[in-house]
Amino acid sequence: MPTLEQRADLDFVLAARRVWAARVYPALADRARAAAGIAAAPARPGGWTEAVAQVAPAVHAQPAYPFFAFLERGLQKQLWRVVTEVVESGAAEAGLRAPQTTRAGPGTLELDPALELPDWYTACDFHLQPGGVWQGITNGLVYRLGARVVMLGANDAAEFHRLFTRTAVPVRAYQRIVDLGCGFGKSTFPFKEAFPSAEVIGVDLAAPLLELAHSDAAARGLDIRFRQANCAATGLEADSADLVTATMLLHELPPPLVRATLAEAARLLHPGGLLRVLDFQPTGDPVRDLAMVEHSARNNEPFMAELFRCDVTGWCTELGLGSARWRPFDERGAGLLPGPGWPQRPEWHFPWAVLEAERQ
Repeated sequence: MPTLEQRADLDFVLAARRVWAARVYPALADRARAAAGIAAAPARPGGWTEAVAQVAPAVHAQPAYPFFAFLERGLQKQLWRVVTEVVESGAAEAGLRAPQTTRAGPGTLELDPALELPDWYTACDFHLQPGGVWQGITNGLVYRLGARVVMLGANDAAEFHRLFTRTAVPVRAYQRIVDLGCGFGKSTFPFKEAFPSAEVIGVDLAAPLLELAHSDAAARGLDIRFRQANCAATGLEADSADLVTATMLLHELPPPLVRATLAEAARLLHPGGLLRVLDFQPTGDPVRDLAMVEHSARNNEPFMAELFRCDVTGWCTELGLGSARWRPFDERGAGLLPGPGWPQRPEWHFPWAVLEAERQ
């Protein structure tokens, strides 16, 4: 448990992030739009335009811009400092370290000590987390706790992931569900809860996260198979899945690996199987999209801006994943939205969108 001082530090970071999103960003965006002579554009997935580069000078010229940028990166660094201190002061969970073999159930843990982690994955401290998530169990514990604060405290009980499962995934008699980039299992658990008769498999590169996922799943009584593998080469059988899903994965991958991951999803799915991916998409509002592009740099997510320029739906079509489209998603409770775009929102927020496709 965090000490009173640590709890106060976490509360400060959370409160400051809310002020940054709900007050600093809207003021900056309004003044930048006025200076550039533009209005807020209708926000809809896939709306990337070259106007993002054109509006950048008006945004950067605002007196509030350095403060906005400083808060974004500075608060993220402070988050990891406080969370690391909390985790390291509670060493009891260090006993989670498992042997590099399958662990007793419910569920299974399949770690691959020979798996070579790619350079693009180990060379960057994604999200500014020192040491990344892959080096040891402490890194995994830090990431698990930090994820709660990153989501502004709105996902403590994984309701965000349940919302995705509930609103974006059709109710069917699934036999096998594969969750790519499953992390510490928060995106995977809701699928087993919603479809208990299905075999649910979570795949990730990071052994520490998979150890946490398996431990937490066992504590919940969830029979889930966790497997250490590359999302573009899972080693699972072809034509064996009814549903392949991923949450916040594509924007973490270099563009060639995005396409390779979609190709792996197409290989895993049998004809009629579904692809459902929750990630981010540009909105067509150049000021908001610039904020996401620069979030990519300030938050050490080097491939996010590149994803926005990728023709993901076109790749899906080429790979035999038909009817591919991005649909808007509202994390505040509505989930998958019926219309072509998001409701107007002045605050900074992630432009969540769902990639839908079906194996032909």
